[in-house]
Amino acid sequence: MKGKRVLFAGCAVLTIYIVIALLAPVIGPHDAFADRFTPYLPPSAGHLLGTNDIGQDIFSELLTGARQSIVIGLTAAAISLAIGIAFGVLAGWFGGVIDSVLTAVSSFFITIPFFPLVILLSALIRGGALTPAIILGLLSWPETARILRASTFALKQKQYILDIRAMGASNGYIMTRHLLRELAPIAAYRFIMSFRSGVLAEATLSFLGLGSPISKSWGNMLYYAQARNAFITGTWRWWVLPPGFALAGLVFALLLVGYYFEEASDPRLRKTA
Repeated sequence: MKGKRVLFAGCAVLTIYIVIALLAPVIGPHDAFADRFTPYLPPSAGHLLGTNDIGQDIFSELLTGARQSIVIGLTAAAISLAIGIAFGVLAGWFGGVIDSVLTAVSSFFITIPFFPLVILLSALIRGGALTPAIILGLLSWPETARILRASTFALKQKQYILDIRAMGASNGYIMTRHLLRELAPIAAYRFIMSFRSGVLAEATLSFLGLGSPISKSWGNMLYYAQARNAFITGTWRWWVLPPGFALAGLVFALLLVGYYFEEASDPRLRKTA
């Protein structure tokens, strides 16, 4: 019961974020990219969070930034999970040479310092708005692969799986109809955690000036606030705090949802919860 309440709370907050991201152009009072207002206006009825250094409405920026941050987090998580499932399940199920090769590849990626490599590639590859998501997804899958490999190896020893194999079921049938269903809670947990990591990594990269300069995200808002001396001019109260709290709220919601799936995937946690 406790886990379901946690899941409900996390999903409720996450739904609010997703609705805001989808309806940002509709519910935003102004065009987030329009710079037709007086710079550095304090919060008022016309500008709930004031304006930035070039006269853009910060509240509209905040709403629009939700879309970019969530899309990058989701894209990175989807890429990471897809590669992790492919490597982990194949290595754990077939073993032998396939396991050795796929494990060696994942071990190679694990030995490379993750975030320094992400920063280096982001600095070298300055593509579109989804470039950070692709980089994050392609580099963040090894941990998921290792967890799914170990879980697959344990599942294929279960008696009902052995019985199905003895009846002549194909590897593809067993993996798609039984194995992936058993691995679903673990995969969901890893997806949520990758989503959370993607949101934080995007914000970090954008804050370092390595995000897309033509997109609106919470990390970009923090970058420009710092670059335009928000802490000196006193505008940090409505320019820095809102995207910071927005990031914290989204990450907290994902942690709540992730807690539920972690409990569902680990019998030991279910017993102690």
